Amino acid sequence: MRIAVLGATGRVGRLVVDQVVERGHEAVALVRSPQKYAQPARGGVEVRQADVTGPQPFPDLSDVDVVVSALGISKGDGPGALVAGARILAALPVRTLWLGALGSGVSTGAGGGIYQAVMKMFVGKELAEKAAADAIVLEGGATVFHAPDLWVGDVSAARRNVPLAQYPKPFLPPHASRATVAALIVDEAERPTSGAGVLVPVAGA
Repeated sequence: MRIAVLGATGRVGRLVVDQVVERGHEAVALVRSPQKYAQPARGGVEVRQADVTGPQPFPDLSDVDVVVSALGISKGDGPGALVAGARILAALPVRTLWLGALGSGVSTGAGGGIYQAVMKMFVGKELAEKAAADAIVLEGGATVFHAPDLWVGDVSAARRNVPLAQYPKPFLPPHASRATVAALIVDEAERPTSGAGVLVPVAGA
């Protein structure tokens, strides 16, 4: 399988690339500055320039099987970067997996009251843009991952993707390691969930 990763230099994106390579798939890193891209230890990652807010054309991805977006809002980005990326990917005739955030848009309140309060405090006005981007890619047929608070840690052996409608609202704020979420994204690339829509990555049983 050939998997392209947008945001491949980010904290989750680079872990997705690692998972793709470790599982024997072909990885294509979509990055703003190819000359600055650091290959993973195993190497062999194809690199293409891609900037969702730049003037240059987005690269042709007709040769890939799945596009993963681990796009985030960087400090240097103005409002609209996520929506711009969503519009580009939604128009591609390629299966798309999009990383979003639990507590935004359709999953507002799903992480519990404490979690939602924390999201409003620390993510604030970005929640609206996240929700808008999710809506665009969902309309285009993408699968969206509403990840909880992300921590540093290993890949959980008990990991699973849960459809949002089946996700039990927790009392304590949920979390998962970035490595676990990256692994679950590649799990979904390998074994698609029928009619997935929005999935919540869960670290434990």
